[in-house]
Amino acid sequence: MRFSRFFIYLLFFLFLSGTCKQQTSTTTQVLTPIPYLEYYASVNGKSGAELKTALFEIIGNPNVISYSEIWTAFEKTDLKPDGSVWDMYSDIPNGKPVYAFTFNQNRCGTYRREGDCYNREHSIPQSWFKGASPMYSDLYHIYPTDGYVNNRRGNLPLGEVGIFSWESANGSRVGQNTFGNYTQTVFEPIDEYKGDFARTYFYMVTAYENDVPNWRSAQIGGDKYPAIKDWAVEMFLKWHRQDPVSEKERKRNEAIFDIQKNRNPFIDYPELAEYVWGNLKNKPFKP
Repeated sequence: MRFSRFFIYLLFFLFLSGTCKQQTSTTTQVLTPIPYLEYYASVNGKSGAELKTALFEIIGNPNVISYSEIWTAFEKTDLKPDGSVWDMYSDIPNGKPVYAFTFNQNRCGTYRREGDCYNREHSIPQSWFKGASPMYSDLYHIYPTDGYVNNRRGNLPLGEVGIFSWESANGSRVGQNTFGNYTQTVFEPIDEYKGDFARTYFYMVTAYENDVPNWRSAQIGGDKYPAIKDWAVEMFLKWHRQDPVSEKERKRNEAIFDIQKNRNPFIDYPELAEYVWGNLKNKPFKP
């Protein structure tokens, strides 16, 4: 009799234990959302040019701020953990930069050499889109950078340099391009930030799909799709794969989302680049 009662208690305890575990597991699943699934719902099942257009319909027409307001916005979008300006043209990841900039104090005016000041770099040179709005002040492609290095870059395309004619303190270079069939002079950022720039270009040709056909450069423009020249899209895909999305980019994406109310989908879902331009462009994207 005692054994039977003990056996019944044991079964009841095991039942309760299993129920609690099941409830805990269910609760955990409910509290683990897929990032921005609803925001990107309309891209489900699309690929290639159709997917790019679906993304444009989500992220196009951002609420960009004025160009003068970008100085202040940088304090939210490009703040390093130590409080200095996050300049990809001077930063040395996992090392100590030769110089660093302080917000407000080191804005350009004039400069004579590296380290004098930082300014607002259009990573897609404004001459390519004739300085038109809203591209002119879209934060996703404007970065705080050393004024002197920015000037040396000018409106050069991005590329991979062989023999270089000039090199910055952190290793960014100007020289003849060695990637693909484009052999003119280019600017090459350091490896640690190549993916950042690739995803920036992916964003810009997507967010401004209707404007891109009027842009003119050796790298992007002329059509809605692919919108990036063949040699350049292969290079940017390479950079995108070799330099994955960083925590810096994720935080910047959130900061700009708070300001412009749109996102860079190639940071949220890095695989999107493959479904738009890469190895999966003929397969449906399913987030």
